[in-house]
Amino acid sequence: MRGALQQPVQLDRLVQHGFRALNAVALPLVRAGIGGPPPVGVGVVVLETTGRRSGLPRQVPLAALRLGDTVTVSTVRHGSQWVRNVEAGGETAVYTGGRRRPAAARVRRGPLSIVTLTASA
Repeated sequence: MRGALQQPVQLDRLVQHGFRALNAVALPLVRAGIGGPPPVGVGVVVLETTGRRSGLPRQVPLAALRLGDTVTVSTVRHGSQWVRNVEAGGETAVYTGGRRRPAAARVRRGPLSIVTLTASA
């Protein structure tokens, strides 16, 4: 029984390490403007939030839908730290087209947590 309980924890850690490695590659590319969504379409953005506990900037690349100045990102993971940081109300920004743009954020929780960002110029 003990081995069965450890397996999901090990899988979670493996997935976590995999995402960290992917993020380390994706972050500089997306911040430079590679892979970002066109003014209307889908792509990858970098969401920057303020850590709710640390107060430090936190960045995560996310698949996004962009409609002009509005960017929508989502997750099925209820405990996503980036969603919690957005909900805490610190500074939020989004990188699109190689530019960091401050953004107002709105979170809708549910089976799919949706965050809508409206970027400033």
